[in-house]
Amino acid sequence: MKTSDRPTPPTSSSPLTPQVTMTLAALAATAATPRPSGETVAEQTVRVRSGIETQLANSPVVAGWQLLWLAISPDNANLVYVALNTDGSNQVAVVVRGTVDNPADMLEDLDVGTLVTFTPAGGAEPLAVSAGAMAAFTQVTTARGAVGLPAEAPAGGDGPIPLMATLTEELGTLLQNLPPSPQPAVCLIGHSLGGCVATMLAPYLQAYDWPANPPRLGLVTYAAPTAGLQGFADYVDSLPWSPYERHVNAYDLVPLAWSDLTAAMSWYPPPGPTATDEVKALLLTIDGFRKGNVYVQPAANDPVTVNPNYQTHDPALVNQTRADFLGQVAYQHANATYLALLDAPPLTAGPVVTGLSPTTGGDGTQVSLTGSGFDSYTAVDFGTVPCTDFTVDSATAITAYVPEGAGIADVRVTNLLGTSPAIPAARFAYGPTAPVAITSISPARGRVDTKVTIKGTGFTRSAKVLFRNHASAHVDHESSTQLTARAPRHLPTDPATVDIVIDTGLATSPRGPYDEFTYGD
Repeated sequence: MKTSDRPTPPTSSSPLTPQVTMTLAALAATAATPRPSGETVAEQTVRVRSGIETQLANSPVVAGWQLLWLAISPDNANLVYVALNTDGSNQVAVVVRGTVDNPADMLEDLDVGTLVTFTPAGGAEPLAVSAGAMAAFTQVTTARGAVGLPAEAPAGGDGPIPLMATLTEELGTLLQNLPPSPQPAVCLIGHSLGGCVATMLAPYLQAYDWPANPPRLGLVTYAAPTAGLQGFADYVDSLPWSPYERHVNAYDLVPLAWSDLTAAMSWYPPPGPTATDEVKALLLTIDGFRKGNVYVQPAANDPVTVNPNYQTHDPALVNQTRADFLGQVAYQHANATYLALLDAPPLTAGPVVTGLSPTTGGDGTQVSLTGSGFDSYTAVDFGTVPCTDFTVDSATAITAYVPEGAGIADVRVTNLLGTSPAIPAARFAYGPTAPVAITSISPARGRVDTKVTIKGTGFTRSAKVLFRNHASAHVDHESSTQLTARAPRHLPTDPATVDIVIDTGLATSPRGPYDEFTYGD
């Protein structure tokens, strides 16, 4: 296995550097989830196209690339786009999106207990792949995208109906219109599930009968789980690719699926987090989904491995807890982490909501949102209800008037780049009682009787403060957003790191890495 802190630099004949291909892969995640209040696939497609085009224009790494075609599957589980390098090199990128928070994606990821046959084309022998990978491949190859749809085109209306094409139809037309010299080069690129699908899409296109100007094909994947068994891996390895690269973060769990998932039970090295018995049991359960099928990675003997010494990790997620372990798994797999490991500049971040004030009220209540990434394309939702009366005061502040609703709603912001995640500090309750949530604690480590300042929302004067299941005997209520409590007893049988929970008698705060307190020096 070739291991280094950085991938081997490409030769001068291959301008598709890892910085370029990983950036193109990361762009596929732009606006990956629909707006919480709902939008059609056509509306989301327009938003995704606009977001990708904006980032292509703003990123120095891929500024010369132009988005030509994009398609999203009807259930939003899969996305693929085609981009052209406008420098005259006749380079084309076919980029497949990785996993998003979508039930269909999860089924594709986990449906590895069933094998199906995959025949690329021509006289190739059938190959064994997982049913989940085949489902994703089928959606990518049959999805239809608008030809020449500009980013500003309306999602509906009385305008002309755009022409729709599949990926092979789009590529066939593009190749016919490119000059024959230099020979067109089409590179299949993907991160996560996108990389898995790219390993199937690449041999499919390699065997495709192009009507004119057949291209030279490349295959570059990042953090890709496996698609098939040994025969599939051998077939992919036997084909002529230029370039042919598989990039793996040494501490990314996803590329181990489904060939060596249990290897992660020995993770993570100091400073952690180490896998708890609960995490190990979870890994064994997930590994069991393959039902004994032996999956093999293409190019398994020569991946480009980065982060071999765990020098890149999230220092906020190092406690020995299930939440920290899974949080670190997500961090090690993230597009942003791979971009950093490859010395590629970060992409512009999507919107983030960090706070809400007040957190309770009724229809028409004026609410101040704080965060980042707010712009002229911003939309605001209270749960699944759109907010129609709001003002973007700055990139970090929004004034909104609460729409009609009920219950407790996650307040989220959507723009061309994506949707802010739902967080405990940005929940609004319709009624007199604010949601209970912890946003931070300080210090996060100490002994019994250490005074801990706890910040959040919905703190009542009678609230109990629990360190796991032990109540603090000394609680000072300073306001509805801050209190102090002294760390109670800690038994030898208790874990070193415990969640702090606020219990008002009517509600309890959700648990997460932001409320963890570790007993010790």
